[in-house]
Amino acid sequence: MRLRRSPDRYDRVGVAAAETAEVTAGVYLPPDSRAAAFFDLDNTLLRGASLFYLARGLYEREFFRTSDIVRFGYQQTRFLFGAEDPEHMDEARNAALMFIAGRSVAELSDIGEEIFDERMAGKIWPGTQAIARMHIDQGQRVWLVTAAPAEIATIIAQKLGLTGALGTVAEHLDGYYTGRLVGDLLHGEAKAAAVRSLAAREGLDLGRCSAYSDSANDIPLLSLVGHPCAVNPDRRLRAHARRHGWRVRDYRGRRRNTTLGVAAVAGAAVGSVVGVSVARRR
Repeated sequence: MRLRRSPDRYDRVGVAAAETAEVTAGVYLPPDSRAAAFFDLDNTLLRGASLFYLARGLYEREFFRTSDIVRFGYQQTRFLFGAEDPEHMDEARNAALMFIAGRSVAELSDIGEEIFDERMAGKIWPGTQAIARMHIDQGQRVWLVTAAPAEIATIIAQKLGLTGALGTVAEHLDGYYTGRLVGDLLHGEAKAAAVRSLAAREGLDLGRCSAYSDSANDIPLLSLVGHPCAVNPDRRLRAHARRHGWRVRDYRGRRRNTTLGVAAVAGAAVGSVVGVSVARRR
């Protein structure tokens, strides 16, 4: 079931994300200043779910229990591969906030860098990274646009030499997370709203911009730009891309349907938890 579009709600989320976005690479206005490229993160630039890798790293640092990460992995799987059901969206949002409430922004940033180096750096899709580098070499700005926390998205952008990141904005007070969001998850229509807001701020011509994603949930974002591209697409996005003549890039070893994708992620989540738990007991 698709959520009905609520322009005010999505615009608020998008503006919050755009206002917190900071340039992480370069200080000079690039030569192609009216064009940019926007990349989804999970399964587009990164194999798997960034939030799960973050949760694994925090679990290993004893931020929470085994039962918490099992529940978190299950909820993130439903969020990434399921329909935009309001109940699932709420569960994903609450799970994403579970592990940062009461923690300091500086602490999460420091640990986030460690976790990227340990768990994410080796899972970047080389093909998608090469596309991002191509845009940079053409003098264009390159932004991540993801439902992951803005601080983690910014770390990944810095590590990959990208311009910056748009991510879900978690509220913090006096340097500590409150456990609430500013608006909602940066997902679906909210991503498109964030890019529109950023484009207005940066003086971008969206008709000259490019966007890349694996998920049909990002069709609003992909439809916003002049050069959309489906990367490792799910079945719905692949069909939509074919109907509309969009580019398709698939860097997986073989095409997997949505059911296989869910099984793989869910299996990895449960298997990882069991493996870590056994190792810790030993």
